[in-house]
Amino acid sequence: MSNESGSLYCILPARPAASIPCCEEIGSKAFGLARLARIGLSVPPAFVLGTAMCRDYFARGGKLPQYARDLLVEGLSALAEATGRRFGDPRRPLLVSVRSGAPVSMPGMMETILNIGLNETTSKGLLRLTGNPRQVRDCYRRLIRDYTEVVGGVDILPFDQLVDRHVIGAGLADASDLDSQALGQIVQESLDTAIALTGQPFPQDPLDQLVGAVEAVFRSWISSKACAYRRLNNIDDGLGTAVTVQAMVFGNAGGNSGAGVGFTRDPATGETRPYLDFLFNAQGEDVVAGRRAVRDTDELPRRLPAVAAELTRITRLLESEFRDMQDFEFTVENGRLYLLQTRDGKRAPWAALRIVVDLVREGLIDRKEGLARIASLPLERIERVRIAAGVGTLPLAKATPASLGVALGAIAFDATAAQRLAAEGRPAILVRENISTADIDGIAAASGVLTATGGRTSHAAVVARQLGKVCLVGCSALRIDLKTKSCVIGEKRLNEGDKLTLDGEAGRVFAGALAVIRETPAQELAEIAKWRAA
Repeated sequence: MSNESGSLYCILPARPAASIPCCEEIGSKAFGLARLARIGLSVPPAFVLGTAMCRDYFARGGKLPQYARDLLVEGLSALAEATGRRFGDPRRPLLVSVRSGAPVSMPGMMETILNIGLNETTSKGLLRLTGNPRQVRDCYRRLIRDYTEVVGGVDILPFDQLVDRHVIGAGLADASDLDSQALGQIVQESLDTAIALTGQPFPQDPLDQLVGAVEAVFRSWISSKACAYRRLNNIDDGLGTAVTVQAMVFGNAGGNSGAGVGFTRDPATGETRPYLDFLFNAQGEDVVAGRRAVRDTDELPRRLPAVAAELTRITRLLESEFRDMQDFEFTVENGRLYLLQTRDGKRAPWAALRIVVDLVREGLIDRKEGLARIASLPLERIERVRIAAGVGTLPLAKATPASLGVALGAIAFDATAAQRLAAEGRPAILVRENISTADIDGIAAASGVLTATGGRTSHAAVVARQLGKVCLVGCSALRIDLKTKSCVIGEKRLNEGDKLTLDGEAGRVFAGALAVIRETPAQELAEIAKWRAA
């Protein structure tokens, strides 16, 4: 369906399109999904509202054009035909995710809302379909929380606090251990919290939910973190974002389900080896938002060997199709693997150089293209920093390294402090419970990042790695007290301004500033010199 400012494009894996609109029209997320469907990979069906509608939305002063609802209804009809479920149906409800997708990848800078379409009526229908009350109630409480935050524009903290009360009261490790009864109570409390925060009840009309989510994704194009990311990466503010509406698959369906993020190569070193983060019985935001410790990756091959083998096969297919290292998101629902996204992976400068050299050696690209890909890399400044041999200081703690190198600096507990230290000429280490892409200005100002939770493929870790910052995540020995501007790492108490050293090689955290050594990628630089001389 076409109109003066936009069109509907459907991604239906059972009928992959022979031609795909350009990335500038449908956004990088949908463009990647369409190519995945075309090469036969398992992708949930979806439809796309193009970037033209985003530009039209802002041209109309932040209002959706009338034709938007017509396109949504048409797209939902296509998803119903593909899935056998109908949006808003009380017996066989279709749920959807609403995802942003700019023409240029901007990981974590804009919004996503999952489980759209759930309400008091469709929850009963989903229960009949799945027979899993825990999954239904978990999805519903997530939707209420995320919708109220993203569409209502309020702080998510009250929702997290009410979940924490139930977790602590039951003596559990985290929300993934809550049972169906507790989640049912959280749903009711979340509905009350939504009213208290916004003054409005959570919308029960599925189409109203969908329209609200689409508008929120468009508005996120001009959020402060998205604008900051475009400024740092010289991305045109006028591009706009597409919106991908995709049938839900459920990583929180039980012990044979989960959510993960993978890179086809190590984005910190460039080595050709698996680089995955995975959580069982979870949804994708649990992995990428940085709010949870990612602890199940090593269990995946043992518990779901067929899925692990399929992921290995997929990494080869992705690089053959896209001719570059890929960053992909996936969900496993009851043992079946679905791909939700792929894009050229953000990588550290050291990794970028090695990957280009290896891609040429493997025949995926030629030397001319290889030279073009590294044209903007500051080759003379690429280096790898290590803790000097013989340093006898014992580490305070260990964490998961998300990027290479060593960072030395003064502790800063928020982005403002990191920027202030940087302005004073003092390197900063941004120390947080978790890190989000809202902290992008602080990440950019700091020399390193240390978090208590999160995984190495969370959006914020991806951004830190791209910016060449040392990043350690999931430091369980870190405890932060923002009231006193202090933290405890292991057994040592430190204050804001005290010095830390982060070892991105081994994931170690040291007090003070340690001596370092620096090395350059000599072999790769020699190979590049040969290409230029040929």
